[in-house]
Amino acid sequence: MAKDLLLEIGLEEMPAQYVSPSSEQLAKRVADFLTENKLEFTEIKRFSTPRRLAVIVKDVADKQKDISEVVKGPAKKIALDSEGNWSKAAMGFVKGQGLSVEDITFKELNGVEYVHVDKFTAGKPAKEILAGIEKVITSMTFPVSMHWANHSFKYIRPIHWITVMLDNEIIPFKLLDIETSNTSRGHRFLGDTTSFNGATDYEEKLKEQFVVANSSTRKEMIMKQIEEIAKEKQWQVSLDKELLEEVTNLVEYPTAFSGHFDEKYLAIPEEVLVTSMKEHQRYFEVRDLAGNLLPHFISVRNGNSSHIENVAKGNEKVLTARLDDGAFFYEEDQQMMIKDAVERLKTVTFHEKIGTMFEKMERVGYFAEIIGKIVGLTQQELTELKRASEIYKFDLVTNMVGEFPELQGIMGEKYALMQGEEPAVATAIREHYLPISSEGELPQSNVGAVLAIADKLDSVMSFFAVGMIPTGSNDPYALRRQAYGVVRIVENKGWYFPIETIRSEMITAATQHKEELSKRLAESAPEVIDFIKARMRQHLIGLNMRHDVIEAVLTSNQEDLIKITEAAAVLEKHLTEPTFKPTIEAMTRVMNLAKKGKELVAQKHLQIDPALFETASETTLFNALKEAEAAFEDSNMEVDYQTLESLRAKIEAFFDENMVMADNEAIRNNRLVLLMSLANLALSFANVDELIVK
Repeated sequence: MAKDLLLEIGLEEMPAQYVSPSSEQLAKRVADFLTENKLEFTEIKRFSTPRRLAVIVKDVADKQKDISEVVKGPAKKIALDSEGNWSKAAMGFVKGQGLSVEDITFKELNGVEYVHVDKFTAGKPAKEILAGIEKVITSMTFPVSMHWANHSFKYIRPIHWITVMLDNEIIPFKLLDIETSNTSRGHRFLGDTTSFNGATDYEEKLKEQFVVANSSTRKEMIMKQIEEIAKEKQWQVSLDKELLEEVTNLVEYPTAFSGHFDEKYLAIPEEVLVTSMKEHQRYFEVRDLAGNLLPHFISVRNGNSSHIENVAKGNEKVLTARLDDGAFFYEEDQQMMIKDAVERLKTVTFHEKIGTMFEKMERVGYFAEIIGKIVGLTQQELTELKRASEIYKFDLVTNMVGEFPELQGIMGEKYALMQGEEPAVATAIREHYLPISSEGELPQSNVGAVLAIADKLDSVMSFFAVGMIPTGSNDPYALRRQAYGVVRIVENKGWYFPIETIRSEMITAATQHKEELSKRLAESAPEVIDFIKARMRQHLIGLNMRHDVIEAVLTSNQEDLIKITEAAAVLEKHLTEPTFKPTIEAMTRVMNLAKKGKELVAQKHLQIDPALFETASETTLFNALKEAEAAFEDSNMEVDYQTLESLRAKIEAFFDENMVMADNEAIRNNRLVLLMSLANLALSFANVDELIVK
């Protein structure tokens, strides 16, 4: 008879950002534990609050399945000695199976007789298996953990109780000094200890103690309460997903309420107000029906509505103090000139192994100019880019960014406009930080996009130059995100972006400017290119490209990031066509033979000599190659593929009529050079040797 399993781990309050991931981890580990122990179940329901992680597993089998199997042992000649007695090998085998030699039978396999036994393993009761679920609790991992009392054991927060029940039975075990039970604790201030009759009354019993254990239910409650307040007061409230998730994981029993702040604070830039409310106080901003920010906020209390007016006043007082600071810093910052702020950046360290923030801006200035010209910025945009690169980090030394780091770039844009900078320059100052997350918003302006690319490439190249390369999950300077940001920006803009050429010109520029890092930048170049191509791989995987297609385009000779993506899309498009397989097979044969001639050409600097052609197919293929090379010079990747496909019949005819490895050295070398030229053409599209065709 199937039963329901309840497991709850009671804790001190966890940081909100770790609640959901920890809940997901617990559910997965429980599922893995049951599967590994061959205990069947139908589903797992997750529950979590700041003080608990829990699961209810539905329809757990009352015992493991019985297993009947035939087990093969040693060969008969090994199982019996010369006198027909059982050998140690045979006796050891049956003992290991929990059987005796009387259970042995012989069966023939491929002409050889082997020992076989029929083994029956009775399934263990679920209760016996579940006593080991302690391992699920102790095996969990967290980004942060701590010791408590005199225990050497570490966990995300101290454990105060453990509830484990299979229907109405407690699964007994002890972890540290905590014995499992059928009890739990309610809300820290409003609730009390409660006991469960089984998993079925878990949610209801906790709700009686002011705990809404289901995070989805809590989130829905918060959304509904906020919507009711907004409707009553004719407000618009943007339910920021990240903030909503965080607030949901900060409370056990949510009650939304509204508060007010003085209208005078609306003179502060809106971003400062929203940041003060959202990032520091976990409040939702409030707007009128036209979208204008209002001097109100909505927050969520961890408790009921009792004395909610006092709670609102307390929150208003805290926010007012925060806004007073913001207003003061805003007024102070307006006394600072941009040129003075830039000068102060000479004393601000970007990284002790790399240099100051001012030196970084200098590098980015000439890197941005190179990139801007290659991607085709207008002269006006290049002028705006030059100015932006001279000042774009200035707001790092302002009071406002010092107090609210989340506003870097945003305040730079505000202050730049206030001091008369061109709007395009101010926008670029804000946009150069984008994207701030892997899939975050991208720069929209051309100037901002180039500045963002230059800044991110400088960071990647500089850290690689001093040997600070991300390993495993360790990436303290978010270099993977920055390199991926470069890929996304280029893809979004559709710019011609030959990454190796750009990297080479950036290093040359660094050398010309007597940049101390220039030598190390050059030495780390291969690793940087591989690192960026790894981010291209991430991008292509996100587009659901086939693995072999991704490898084919990334190991090609193509350096333009846009064309690499286009080549992958073209290959994916043609994969199922009947001409695809023979085309790739023909080009693969060319590339395999061309590898033999690579060293030869490098040593003797040979070129194709039509005078050495012996057959019409050689001449035909040579002429087709010249036409293809001309076609490749000014085409897109779809046309390039069609061009390669058109060469297939001529390649097949060439191989049918000619022995590439001819006895005559001159003819042999000439044919190898012809194939190498074909291979190089193909490699500018994709390394077709990586493609899997069946």
